[in-house]
Amino acid sequence: MKHYDMKTHFPAWPDVAPQLIATAAGREPADTVIKGGIWVNVHTRELLPDHDIAIRDGRIAFCGPDASHCIGETTKIIEAKGRYIMPGLCDGHMHIESGMLTVSRFTEAVIPHGTTTMFVDPHEVANVLGMDGVRHMHDEALAQPINVFVQMPSCAPSAPGLETTGTELGPEDVAEAMSWPNIIGLGEMMNFPGVIHGDPKMLGEIAATQRAGKTVGGHYASPNLGPEFAAYVAGGPADDHEGTCEADAIARVRQGMRSMMRLGSAWYDVETQITAVTEKGLDPRNFILCTDDSHSGTLVNDGHMNRVVRHAIACGCDPLVALQMATINTATHFGLERDIGSITPGRRADIILTSDLKTLPIELVMARGEIVAENGENAVDPTAYAWPADTRQTVHLGKTLGAGDFAITAPQGAQTVTARVIGVVENQAPTKALTAELSVNNGTVSGDPAQDVCQIALVERHRATGGVVNGFVSGFNYTGKMAMASTVAHDSHHMIVVGTDHENMALAANRLGEVGGGICVFKDGVEIAMVELPIAGLMSDLPAQDVAKAADRMVAAMAECGCTVNNAYMQHSLLALVVIPELRISDLGLVDVVKFEMTPLFIE
Repeated sequence: MKHYDMKTHFPAWPDVAPQLIATAAGREPADTVIKGGIWVNVHTRELLPDHDIAIRDGRIAFCGPDASHCIGETTKIIEAKGRYIMPGLCDGHMHIESGMLTVSRFTEAVIPHGTTTMFVDPHEVANVLGMDGVRHMHDEALAQPINVFVQMPSCAPSAPGLETTGTELGPEDVAEAMSWPNIIGLGEMMNFPGVIHGDPKMLGEIAATQRAGKTVGGHYASPNLGPEFAAYVAGGPADDHEGTCEADAIARVRQGMRSMMRLGSAWYDVETQITAVTEKGLDPRNFILCTDDSHSGTLVNDGHMNRVVRHAIACGCDPLVALQMATINTATHFGLERDIGSITPGRRADIILTSDLKTLPIELVMARGEIVAENGENAVDPTAYAWPADTRQTVHLGKTLGAGDFAITAPQGAQTVTARVIGVVENQAPTKALTAELSVNNGTVSGDPAQDVCQIALVERHRATGGVVNGFVSGFNYTGKMAMASTVAHDSHHMIVVGTDHENMALAANRLGEVGGGICVFKDGVEIAMVELPIAGLMSDLPAQDVAKAADRMVAAMAECGCTVNNAYMQHSLLALVVIPELRISDLGLVDVVKFEMTPLFIE
């Protein structure tokens, strides 16, 4: 497959160094000069008032108190009028698919919020479409007006032997991807037990990345900070975003990792970790802010990295330190500090003008020297990408499902059972391994609304096996007869159905099979919300506002069914993520993610 070309070639620093020198020296004019602003210098953590910034060929040529010598007849002047001139924001770890959008639509949504660089791990689409899916994401990323660097997914499946994905990737695939022009490193190494125990496949992927001189992303979802954690770090992962408390953040940076603190749509892990800097006084240059997962509603209504920076500041972080964590720290981690992450000569002219560093209104955004957004409105149209037909029909159920497919048979002769129950934890990725005493009626076991226990089912959708694995989940507070189904089910992306009624569960599952994937909610036999995600069952190529509107309706529909959990959809989508403790569901059954082994639904 031929790689997509950038719509406009962007020159490397050495290619334009003569022009930058000539402009800085005053021999040739700048393309653009920003005058009279407060230069936010993230290298020195200084605010320098009454400074000008001169731009040539998409890069910064001069920063100083007076750039008048860089101005010619054709130079465009932007009056900062005393506003702050700060670097564009970088998201150090995220998954575009979690926004339910294609790369171009995601880019369109975040540019007005000041995001000019993203480091994306497309392991969602990789689990469905394999290397072809990664290539499509990589090539669409290359075509965008901002910097979208791609990490090669490391874990498809995320936990071999505990789930079956649409495809599998290995060290040979990683080695191939490292030669692609826009691959920046290896995506989060979620199979941490594999690394700890020296699995040749996992170590082979890490080795291929390190030999290419690129960064290995981490994912250590365990509270064990002893020898197991040390073994994982020794394996090569260079960062981690799974920390949830101050001790996690400290342990990571002490071992030479970067601690990535996330604020996504449902993950609120900044406040509990940033005290390592604000109270313990650790060096902030080893901390990075990121989003991990942001759905379209968050992007449209609340923001992106600007939201994370504001939150960090509200948690007591110095604004300049928070900005470092979202700019130069990220660039340095990926070996790109000579290209992005600061407003200094030679760097890409990725710039934000804002009138306040704490509330961070994004008043003007430049990327590669061009104005891409102003006062919340896009000034450019990101380049769309034609995802082919074979990426749009990926939900293969194998049969029409009925209520009986969701019936759970009780052990012979049992009147009651003790069942394992997946416990949702609000605003965090981990779940709890709960138990519940459930009654048996006519040989089957159902949920119990009085205990906030409803049913969960994983429907196989990659190989048309017709398989359905059933279990129980608690924490959503659903009532009445309802069901919610989603083909976004990290990371295997089978179909997850959660409901209180078998008929509604069958209706919801079959409906997603009809439309080719997405999210739907049924109540009393009627569809009350639908988000169609036709590309791999994960993404839409509609504008973010349209997808956000459908997603908002989906959230409202969940509330109409009794749900009270913040961003409950994100919790729903992670119920099959068999690399984050404690209890999950896969196409093979229930998974104990503390022991990394299968476990029975009923306790004898």
